[in-house]
Amino acid sequence: MTALALGVAVGASAARAAGGAPAGPTPGRVSSQRLLAADSEPGSWLSHGRTYDEQRYSPLDRIRRENVQALGLAWSYEIGSRRGIETTPLVVDGVLYGTGSWSVVFALDAASGRELWRYDPQVPRWKGRNACCDVVNRGVAIWEDRVFVGALDGRLIALDAATGVPLWQVQTTDPDRPYTITGAPRVVKGKVVIGNGGADLGVRGYFSAYAADTGALVWRFYTVPASHEGPHESAALARAAASWSPDTHWQSGAGGTVWDSFAYDPELDLLYAGVGNGAIYDRAVRSPGGGDNLYLASILAVRPDTGELVWHYQTTPGETWDYTATQQMILADLELGGRPRKVLMQAPKNGFFYVLDRETGELLSAEKYALASWATHVDLETGRPVERPEADWSSKRAFVSPGMPGAHSWHPMSFSPRTGLVYVPTATTLQPYAPDPDFEFTPGRINLAIGAADLLEEMEGFADTLMPCEPTHITAWDPVTQTQRWRVVHASATPGGILTTASDLLFQGSGTAFSAYDARSGERLWQSEVGIGIMAPPISYLAGGEQYVVVAAGVGGVHGGVLERFDYVNEGRVLAYRLGGHAPMPAAKPAPPGRVQVPRRELSPDSVRAGRALYSLNCTQCHGTAVISSGEYPDLRHAKAEVHARWLDIVLGGSRQARGMAPFADLLTPEQAEQIHDYVIHRALHEPTWLERVAAWAGRYACVPAEWVVD
Repeated sequence: MTALALGVAVGASAARAAGGAPAGPTPGRVSSQRLLAADSEPGSWLSHGRTYDEQRYSPLDRIRRENVQALGLAWSYEIGSRRGIETTPLVVDGVLYGTGSWSVVFALDAASGRELWRYDPQVPRWKGRNACCDVVNRGVAIWEDRVFVGALDGRLIALDAATGVPLWQVQTTDPDRPYTITGAPRVVKGKVVIGNGGADLGVRGYFSAYAADTGALVWRFYTVPASHEGPHESAALARAAASWSPDTHWQSGAGGTVWDSFAYDPELDLLYAGVGNGAIYDRAVRSPGGGDNLYLASILAVRPDTGELVWHYQTTPGETWDYTATQQMILADLELGGRPRKVLMQAPKNGFFYVLDRETGELLSAEKYALASWATHVDLETGRPVERPEADWSSKRAFVSPGMPGAHSWHPMSFSPRTGLVYVPTATTLQPYAPDPDFEFTPGRINLAIGAADLLEEMEGFADTLMPCEPTHITAWDPVTQTQRWRVVHASATPGGILTTASDLLFQGSGTAFSAYDARSGERLWQSEVGIGIMAPPISYLAGGEQYVVVAAGVGGVHGGVLERFDYVNEGRVLAYRLGGHAPMPAAKPAPPGRVQVPRRELSPDSVRAGRALYSLNCTQCHGTAVISSGEYPDLRHAKAEVHARWLDIVLGGSRQARGMAPFADLLTPEQAEQIHDYVIHRALHEPTWLERVAAWAGRYACVPAEWVVD
């Protein structure tokens, strides 16, 4: 059957129940003890990574190698969004809780997909301008009878798990700063832990704990100092201040946002948080004179009752390439050097796989799991990477891998205690970097201090072809030997999240296909063509005595919204599979062909040049490099005549704000908006080069020239 979303709730605090439908399953109370014992409920999925250790391993084994070919679609649910879908659903007592874009929450009958309720927090659509990587949401947390969601506009909202009615909400961020929330909250010891994003636009990073019953703030951990001299909010920040220059660009907020991952060890009573990049990428501008810039790109271990720092490890000191350490952390017990160790594992953007002692923060090993030209190795005695001088772009241009999308981003990896392997959704990315001698910090705008306009002009000739030959793959990584066991290469630029099960199956979406693999060999055992792209991670649960595997489809963000190219309507949906399922797969709608309808006007080279620079600062994150859209956002090269006629009304006046196109009158003058218009027209009239034509003929992507890659 297909369960359809019938609309969105009206009002900032409204929930909608499925009208006229019979009552669905009633969720039980998810106590703190139940969360601690989540592994004893193999048929449920109670927290973001299923258990506090974030392994994303399901003990269910009814779907096996021998019968996986009988897997079929049981039901689907239309989310009602054409933007990126990154949710990890939770399943509690027969109810599935998921999120869509714009922080919408829905509850479904886990056996049938029938909608039980839907809640829309009514995030103002202009807020999409502050989201570096789409208006996505990665899921909810549940505790007692409440569901918690972090809304894009910075609110933390508690909903009644049975009805979706809001119980309380608190603004966790300064609404006057460009903060966003896209990550899933966690509940630890009766506290809701939530971070935020926005470093690229200039904010100061932190994460907070709120009382789950009332929403009262319990503690807050700032990840970077507000000044060199202080006063500092904690002893940890006082220590960190010495790693920043007195001349640091403090106006930028310094960054360090905690926008995704957390993990918790109840025995050690340690909460782990991953910290992101600096607000200004060029470290020579961000912190003149150098310094490690703690706690950027770091893993932090804090006490969940107080937020007190116990230890930290910095993966990329003085981070300058957007190498966040916000990627998923997995806790496991491994035998290393002949003795058991409690470890924390992370494969962050920078291309190295880290194994740490999670009690002390001691670095146990670090090896490259992906192409990484910025450093030769990590020195195990000092714990520091050995950087290549060629990767320093503070005074010259450099081509570095990984690029800003990273070797592994938010897409969750999985650990199987049966195979002993970590399965990493890996990307091969490369990035040109160049200093910007004219950089000026502008609040509310992307502030990287990268000479983006010059790089953009250089890239325009091959904007459709800047892609490695093997853009993404599954890396089966042995964390004990720090070696790759096997890998599966994908043609898609979007690396989907991964699930492993006790039957040694691995599930992942790539491109428009959802597949099952042998977790020991990488052999593909089963595949379902779904018609639209998948990047969200799958989960597995029991309902009505049947094992289900569920994944949400719909691409967006950095990989799906910028690097991927697709020609279908990106209608998000939840897809549920079980043995013997025979529901029809919803048909994907082909995107209407675009036609160039640009006005005839004289294009001044100076105006186009100025428009290129302004476009790179204001428009690239949504409308694509060189005005080449993925399909998720409007392709401005094919904008209708009406768009061109009302250009200033749209760009400055906000006439399409309800559709997510925020006004830019605070950042652009009418003359500057028209310069961007000239640049868009210039790109719309662009005749493809021979290289672009070859790339289109060869199948969307051409390979990055081998001589560009140094490793």
